[in-house]
Amino acid sequence: MVERTFVAIKPDGVQRSLVGEILKRFELAGLKIVGMKMQWLDKEFAEKHYTEDISKRRGEKVRNLLLDFIIEGPVLAIVFEGVNVIENVRKLVGDTEPRAAQPGTIRGDFCHVSYDYADKKEIAIKNIIHASANKEDAEYEIKLWFKDEDLHSYETVHEKHILN
Repeated sequence: MVERTFVAIKPDGVQRSLVGEILKRFELAGLKIVGMKMQWLDKEFAEKHYTEDISKRRGEKVRNLLLDFIIEGPVLAIVFEGVNVIENVRKLVGDTEPRAAQPGTIRGDFCHVSYDYADKKEIAIKNIIHASANKEDAEYEIKLWFKDEDLHSYETVHEKHILN
């Protein structure tokens, strides 16, 4: 099933000049970029991205740390399209906790901080990338970050030669 998902390269990924490497991994996997923009978030927008649902799951303190972190620098927002793209992006990204992310994943190769370390330092976990967890999150996040006219349709070589 062809679907769309949302990915954000967070301020630490942008600041560490990992954007090109990250995009390359998605493109080599055959995923299509249908929307992309760089944005420096304000607190109000960040609160719409990191909803209160995070407070319920991880606590208000963690949400506040995430809010402060996501507004530290520019974020590259991307919409990918592909077959089972939500699942495939999550595999490429790796576990949310960098320490648990497998080698070969984006977080496994470029991050190493644990939740314990971040908690002791009272900082947000710097894991360089966000990826929608499921179809509902993807739909919400895409609508939050992009207007319909910001998303594009076109045929890639993968679609012409692999999927058809």
